[in-house]
This record gives sequence, C-alpha cells and structure tokens, in this order.
Amino acid sequence: MTAAPRRLTEPHPGNEPDPGNEPHPGNEPHPSNEPHPIVRPHPWRPNRRRIADALNFALAPVAACSLALGGLTAWATAGRAGSPPRITVSAGRVFVPYGDTTRTAAFFDIANTGGADDLLLRVTSTETGGDVELSRHRMTGGSAASRESVTSIAVRAGGALSMSPQGVVVTLRPVEGWREGELVAFTLHFERTGPIRTLAVLVPPTS
Repeated sequence: MTAAPRRLTEPHPGNEPDPGNEPHPGNEPHPSNEPHPIVRPHPWRPNRRRIADALNFALAPVAACSLALGGLTAWATAGRAGSPPRITVSAGRVFVPYGDTTRTAAFFDIANTGGADDLLLRVTSTETGGDVELSRHRMTGGSAASRESVTSIAVRAGGALSMSPQGVVVTLRPVEGWREGELVAFTLHFERTGPIRTLAVLVPPTS
C-alpha cells in the first residue's frame, strides 16, 4: 500500500514573527548599569532589655559613689566609737540672791564631743556659802515648781546639757555681799573625765 503524503502546516499570513521586535545582540541591559538600592539605617527602638541595660550603665557610678560614702561613714563612726568622753564646760552663771533668800542657783553648759558617755557626779566650790548640790526643778502647775536632789547627771556622747531654772541646776548657799558681775570659782566632778575647774559670773535672776 502506498502511504498518504504528509501535510505540512504553514503559518497563516500575518502571524509571522516581526524581526524588528527581537533584541539586537549587544543591546541587553548590563547589570552594572542598574541603580544601587538605598540602604537606610535601622532606627533604634527601645525595648525592655535595652532600657534595662541603659539604666544599669547609668546607675553604676551612683552605686559606686553610695558605697564609697557608706564606707567613709562607717569608718568615721568606728573611729569615734570607744574613744573616751571629751567634756567642755562653759557659760557659768550664778543668780545674785535678793531679799532674804537663803539659797540661789548656778548654771553651766556642758558638751561631750567624745565617743563615750560621762556622768556629772557633783559640783564643789570654796567660794560659796556651802551646801552645793545637783538638783532638778519641775513645774507643778502655774508658776509653782518643785525641787528634788539628784545623785548624777548623764552627759551623752556627742550630746550636750544646758542647765536652766526649768531643769537641772546647781543649788547653793550664797555669800553675803555678792554683787553682779563678780566671778565665783567652781569645780565640776565627772565620773570618767575627772574634775574640771571653771568660773561663773554673778547675774540678776532675770538673766
């Protein structure tokens, strides 16, 4: 048998490819001529970890300073602790008696700048009428006051005691003929510091 002849499919008129649309060799875009992309810096955004790191960095000098100050304070306190009392007596004054008064009062300011407490045990004087003793005056209402003898007065470390008519005083018998402005010698006896000699000036009772 004779094979049937093959029929070739021919393109329809008008569908042929246009040679003008094909790229010419050598006109392809070169990769190096393409514009480079712009890289923008990544913005810093706070988060919990970054904030914590920043705070730790900022607080480190403050903590170091606080530790240094604490150490200095402890050193200063330890340096004074256990040191003996350091007593000073000043502003001695005695009320000038008036009328038929048989007793008067003396006052002193006492400071303790040392590192231990001390006790004022007694006060003596050879320039008074005698009967010198430590007393405490207490107001009982209105203008009335009561007086009681005390055996000692504490002067705390780093503290002070200022005698006054409303508190601790030194009561004594005056000497006839005392005049305002004259000086009277006293000795204050302390438990640890020992005796301290001082002077008190005679002043009017209103001073």
